[in-house]
Amino acid sequence: MGIRREREYGGIQPGIPMGPLTLRLPFIHYRFEWADYLQGLLMCTVCLSIIPVLTGKLGMSFEVALAIVILNGTLYLAHVTFGDPVVPGWVTPAIPLLVAYCETFAPGVERMQALIAFEMLFGIFCMFLGITGLARRFIMLIPNAVQSAILVGAGFAAIIMIFTPGKGLKSFDSYPLTIIICMGLAFYLLFSQSFKVFKKKHRWAYYLGNLGMMPALALAIFVGPMTGEIPWPDYSSIHGIFSNPDFGTLFRDFTMLGAIPFPSAHMFISSIPMIVSAYIVVFGDVIQSQALLDDAQKYRPDEQVNYNPNRSHIIFGGRNLIMSILGPDISMCGPLWAAMQVVVAERYKNGPKAMESINSGAGSFRWGTWTGYFLAPIVATVKPILGVGLTSTMLVQGYVSVRVGVLKSKGFNDLGIAGVAGAITATRGAAWGLAAAFVLVALQYIGKEWRNAYVQEEPVFPLDSPEVIAKIVEEHLKEK
Repeated sequence: MGIRREREYGGIQPGIPMGPLTLRLPFIHYRFEWADYLQGLLMCTVCLSIIPVLTGKLGMSFEVALAIVILNGTLYLAHVTFGDPVVPGWVTPAIPLLVAYCETFAPGVERMQALIAFEMLFGIFCMFLGITGLARRFIMLIPNAVQSAILVGAGFAAIIMIFTPGKGLKSFDSYPLTIIICMGLAFYLLFSQSFKVFKKKHRWAYYLGNLGMMPALALAIFVGPMTGEIPWPDYSSIHGIFSNPDFGTLFRDFTMLGAIPFPSAHMFISSIPMIVSAYIVVFGDVIQSQALLDDAQKYRPDEQVNYNPNRSHIIFGGRNLIMSILGPDISMCGPLWAAMQVVVAERYKNGPKAMESINSGAGSFRWGTWTGYFLAPIVATVKPILGVGLTSTMLVQGYVSVRVGVLKSKGFNDLGIAGVAGAITATRGAAWGLAAAFVLVALQYIGKEWRNAYVQEEPVFPLDSPEVIAKIVEEHLKEK
């Protein structure tokens, strides 16, 4: 055809410059990778698992919630299309905090207004940081203890959301055996040191481990019905090959295009602590994106991977702004799906024959998930296990958030602040948690040399390391 743009060795993948953005289209500016596309068809299950939250917390029907997933999924395509070579995803650690925040407002119109105000202001804030380049400077203003508290609190909130009965979701009590069995597999594949050694020796195990949550969710399709906790997929209601999202009801009853009035100034102001909390999570994802792409770059001298954090902020900030108008979404629009970015990056390391460009892998994967939302057989197959998918996602996220939050702390005092303020965040919301964290930091480090004292905190060691044990013994003896 003669329309494919070839990349020079060591150059940036071809595209059309658009100011801070770069337009790239499949088949024209990058090769379509069918392996990543097919994997995306399966992994759309994880994207669909937010549906129980939307139906349980916002009173939507399954079809309306599916429409929101499709809108969000369509905007996922914006990243590679406009020059950001990543697999985007939710702002997962902040979901429990946003759920708790929304629950402080009455169900119905008021709750939707609060969600719209948060997502709109969050999107504008992220775009502003991207356009001005102030993202890193802003996060440097947040003490490590406060960042640690938010992440630990998000982890606590995720676990509480799943294990507290009567939260409006099908929680752990609805299918305990399925969750125990499937989460056992998920945690083994994701975090077990023995499996990390095992998959280095066996290629099939390597690919299995790179699928993230997918093996556990696939197992749930069979384990759930066998335990009697979940029905088998029902294909009798399928009429044709395509799913039936309800965009009409979404726009009419759940957006400012229809029955929802524009939020009040009070709602925008009250969302600020939640915005700061969500942004702390988002900034970590941006840093992780840079790290994963830098690592992949070492193996591919044939391509100069062009990642710009400011451009990423503009794109995911714009996604949040658009969703606040067309389909307010509790999962939010984040810059990275870390697990799948790792999978794409690992295949990318195998050379141009395996994957032409990091853009082609990430873009093709997201085209795959987008296609999956519209295929009725796929949606019908995973519909019974969406609650398990959400529970599994929250449990894994709780584990990771607490682990990362602890590592954010620069010393024992920070850990104490993170524990107290994190628990307050999980039980009373982001506003209370942020206030508690800042007050505790001020009380702990106040004085003429507070800044130096803060910067010179002890380095972080594993909690079971000799350094930590010795320090605990030393402090205990001082108390005696």
